[in-house]
Amino acid sequence: MFKVRIEKLRKKITQLGLDAFLVMAPENRRYLSGFTGSSGVLLITKNQNFLLTDFRYIDQAKIEAPDFQVIRYDGSLVETIKNILERLFIETLGFEEDFITYKQYRELREGIPKIKIFPEAGLVEKIRMIKDQEEIATIARAAKVADEAFNYILGKIRPGLTEIEIALELEFFMRSQGASSTSFSTIVASGARSALPHGVASEKLIEKGDFVTLDFGCIYQGYCSDMTRTVVIGEPDRKQREVYQVVLEAQILALENIKAGMSCQEIDALSRTYIAEKGYGQYFGHGLGHGVGLAVHEHPSLSPRDNTELVPNMVVTVEPGIYLPGWGGVRIEDLVVVEEAGLKNLTDSPKDLIVI
Repeated sequence: MFKVRIEKLRKKITQLGLDAFLVMAPENRRYLSGFTGSSGVLLITKNQNFLLTDFRYIDQAKIEAPDFQVIRYDGSLVETIKNILERLFIETLGFEEDFITYKQYRELREGIPKIKIFPEAGLVEKIRMIKDQEEIATIARAAKVADEAFNYILGKIRPGLTEIEIALELEFFMRSQGASSTSFSTIVASGARSALPHGVASEKLIEKGDFVTLDFGCIYQGYCSDMTRTVVIGEPDRKQREVYQVVLEAQILALENIKAGMSCQEIDALSRTYIAEKGYGQYFGHGLGHGVGLAVHEHPSLSPRDNTELVPNMVVTVEPGIYLPGWGGVRIEDLVVVEEAGLKNLTDSPKDLIVI
């Protein structure tokens, strides 16, 4: 598995005319090597793989990354990189421009002045866009934990609880089902706060008449899940039912049409146009969805700015929303796998408006 991924990256490196490539982003490091430690750098050359780490992770690295030569550094990481590059007569080195800091770039530039270094964006991330069957199965398990958490929390939500209390219940449940962490800071946004797309849980009390938007996910064996449901406390009024129905229909429209060969822009436009036709276009300001994997936000992006063509085994969210300032909002989100003629939905929670 890791050898296949490394060869895909090596092919890209060769096409770019590079002798070697430096991988520092944690998700990319894990994807290519299997190493889960918090400190380490991969150096991929045309025929060798190196994992550089400190004394804390040497034994762990040797176990988790058998396809790599594990090298310990005690002093300067750049000096260790320089020694390897000079020994192998490396002349050109690529690095992840989306991750490395300016300070790290300057240290590289000054530490290895005889070697030409080139910034590259998205080399590993583009490989990660298409998941293998093991990745999909792991993401599906993470999604199942989130589904179970939603079913659990429906029995806990009631007026008088704070958003933070609900978030903690969700997070504790997911941990109890094997999750190592949450995918991101759990969003529980109620009442007028549900108009905040990223309304992280606060001390606000849940009240009768509130919409409550729950956006959450977990990390299971390194892979993320992400889902959103919006419920209402007490009988909804006409406007609440209307807004909810528009969002639901916009999501179903996208789900029914997603398939390999369509562009991200085309899928986004389906939901966006529908919401606009219903008079709420200005209140849907984010993209329709995003890739999910080792990180909760990956390529591609279902948005007006991404013309990436969908291919089988991409895993993306579909999450239209309407957010009315001072009133509230609705978002509904599923996690799906793109297939040749459609999709496989990994999110199984009900989507009809739930009244608590």
